Amino acid sequence: MNKLMKYVSPLLQPIVAVIVGLLAGAIAIVIAGGDIMETYAEMWKGAFGGFYFLTNTLSRATPIILVGLGAAFAFRAGFFNLGSPGQMIFGALAAALVGLYMPGPGWLVCVAALLAGIIAGGLWSVMAGYFDARFAVNLLISTLLLNYVADLFAGYLVAYPLKDTSGSAAMAQSAMLENQVWLPKLFSGMPLHIGFVFAVIAAVVIYVLLKRSVAGYEVRMLGGNPLFALYGGIKRGSMMIGAMFVSGGLAGLGGAVEILGSQYRYIDGALTTADYAWTGIMAALLAGSHPIGTLISAIFLAALQTGGMGVERNTEVPLEVGAIIQAVLILFISARFTYSFLKRRKGNKSHGTAV
Repeated sequence: MNKLMKYVSPLLQPIVAVIVGLLAGAIAIVIAGGDIMETYAEMWKGAFGGFYFLTNTLSRATPIILVGLGAAFAFRAGFFNLGSPGQMIFGALAAALVGLYMPGPGWLVCVAALLAGIIAGGLWSVMAGYFDARFAVNLLISTLLLNYVADLFAGYLVAYPLKDTSGSAAMAQSAMLENQVWLPKLFSGMPLHIGFVFAVIAAVVIYVLLKRSVAGYEVRMLGGNPLFALYGGIKRGSMMIGAMFVSGGLAGLGGAVEILGSQYRYIDGALTTADYAWTGIMAALLAGSHPIGTLISAIFLAALQTGGMGVERNTEVPLEVGAIIQAVLILFISARFTYSFLKRRKGNKSHGTAV
């Protein structure tokens, strides 16, 4: 019984959050004049009601999973990385540039573009970690502000020196990648590509790394009890650099697979408008930074988005009902973290160690 509760108890809070979110969505549906059961049935159909819709949902979930895994890894190490949007942008931009200008066979260019995305996202993340370790710049603030730098810099590149001038479109975007460089589709005629397989493998690898390896134990120790970890000889600076590189590298991979598997070029604002990165961070928080839980949460959040489109097509209820559910989930998560913080602070005060 105790062993069963050990595995079930971490799932209770996410399940409660989802139930509260669905109840809030039901209230919004009633206010909009829709039928609750019909609307949720259409949402299910829009996300999973056929093989095409299922592959569309999993395709949308792919970059969300990778970003969420990166955020979860950083959170497990005790570093609150909010730079996933910028790291994803640099990964996407690097993948697009390598895919466009590197000579060689298509499969080799594709592999190189994926590696470039990982490295670009990882290095952009490491820069914020270095600022914290070397100059004590707050990591949360630096990662957040660097998102704007990445977005504006990438936007400038595709609006001026790298802009596609071959067509009549006035959009700020790079040239289209050659077909040989694209990630292969898992099923002919369907949007799902092999990047989803990469995401699932990454989730399993991160889980095993954190659960079974010495490095994973050190990451969990540093995130769970920093003072004890420092006393045990774990170097926070080097651990931060490593954790931030892994976190940013996964976000960069998320941007790379979206370019190579779905968009086939870098389009200014496409990644930020789709909100992949913030949804990935939300998936990590909803799952309590558990890698497998993050995978499931990302698919659930992607289903809310794709299902919301089905709701708007077939009912009078707007697709924003999915956004309402996500917003309630964010409020639930924020309340949970605030409660944990206040409880910990109160405990510190009772022992006379409050800062």
